[in-house]
Amino acid sequence: MNQVTFIVFFVYSLAFFGMGIALLLETGRLSDPAQAKALRALAVFGILHGTHEWLESYMDQAASLGAQISSWMSWFRLSLLLLSYLALLVFAIRSLRMTSRGIPGKVYVLGGYFGLYAPLVLISAFATYRLIPPPWLHLLEGLIRYLVAVPTALLAANAALNEGKQFRQEKHSLLGNYFLLTALGFGVYSFTHLFVHPLDMAPARWVNSESFMAVTGFPIQAIRTLAAIVISYSLLRASLVMEEERKTALLSAQQARLEALQRQEALRRDLLTHTVHAQEEERARIARELHDETSQVLSAFSLELAALRSMLKRQKNASLKVEQLQNLSRQVSQGIYRLVRDLRPAQLDDLGLVAALRYLIGQYYMNAKITIAFKVSGDVRRLDSLVETILFRVAQEALTNTARHAETQQAQLELCFEENHIRLKVTDQGRGFDAHGRFMPPSGWGLAGMRERVESANGDFILRSTSGIGTEIEVVIPLKEK
Repeated sequence: MNQVTFIVFFVYSLAFFGMGIALLLETGRLSDPAQAKALRALAVFGILHGTHEWLESYMDQAASLGAQISSWMSWFRLSLLLLSYLALLVFAIRSLRMTSRGIPGKVYVLGGYFGLYAPLVLISAFATYRLIPPPWLHLLEGLIRYLVAVPTALLAANAALNEGKQFRQEKHSLLGNYFLLTALGFGVYSFTHLFVHPLDMAPARWVNSESFMAVTGFPIQAIRTLAAIVISYSLLRASLVMEEERKTALLSAQQARLEALQRQEALRRDLLTHTVHAQEEERARIARELHDETSQVLSAFSLELAALRSMLKRQKNASLKVEQLQNLSRQVSQGIYRLVRDLRPAQLDDLGLVAALRYLIGQYYMNAKITIAFKVSGDVRRLDSLVETILFRVAQEALTNTARHAETQQAQLELCFEENHIRLKVTDQGRGFDAHGRFMPPSGWGLAGMRERVESANGDFILRSTSGIGTEIEVVIPLKEK
């Protein structure tokens, strides 16, 4: 073996071995299992075939120097060659399964192979070596290349051709071009395996590696090297493009899902805002009806009882009964008044948030005996009716929780008017609780209601609490620009 041939064999071996390693690394990051399995089989082919070529190069160089080559090494080399082509066959089959097209192409390749090509090769070998001893190693290698390598590479070329056409029809021109280039590489690689070692059988007697060398001046392995480079480059580029497209599609799907969730969240907030509006309007309506109708009827009833009492004042028992009825009427009136006040305090609509909060603080001091320090800062002004209602209800619920659970007689309420938002803080130094714990209904409904009310106005609800230290509820709501 001369130096040029040795270099060609070395580069040829390196090309296939490098193809195998590169494809094996590529399969580790592919998200498509079918594509990863197909490329993994091609990677095994490249590694085995490259190893075979290195071994053949070593054996040819050793033989040219007069070294004795063990027969087991020759048979081992032949086994590597056969296993490499079987791995290529696995790649071709898996690639054909990945495409929905090209059934006629597969039929033509397989039909021509079993119907004409394979029988002719076997008949030629049988006719030639029927009467003379065959050179088994060269004969088996030639048959492996004829009967396994040539049709397997054609099947791989057919699969790549189908994928290339399919991608081009789907307007993926770049991917289609890479697969068409892969098909060309496999087609050339298949053709080069018609040039085997010289044998007495046809067509190896005339078309063989030595005749190719004599005509072109370079070994057939140089063409196979170019084919390996083309196949490696085109498949790696195609897999990179396909993976990028899959990532882009995945990102698009995730973005669409995120936008759908955002739309759903916006719809939820709109519905919650509508619910809060409807709830407050219904409360106001009930309060008006109780105040305008029921309270007036009870007042008239009380007046009528007073008139009746004056008429019956000489009858002691009757007068006492009327007085009891008057007391009951007064209690009912007071209860309705408290109910009207709780449903919708008049101060909130007539005087604004600050006045309503002062009134609320006074009620808690009278009923629950809690001292609440109230601080107002910033440019005090009337706000949107919904914002004032939300802040009032949050303060009401927070102070109710303080009165019921905090086990303290003091609390702080702070209202800060800022340029672009308003801030409300309710703080106590009571027994506190674990703010990160799970609240089972109904214990957590008050906090959940406060949070939902604040979020309906695009605000932030912040809860801070530590057992034994106290609790702070902070609400920040952005103000609409006028």
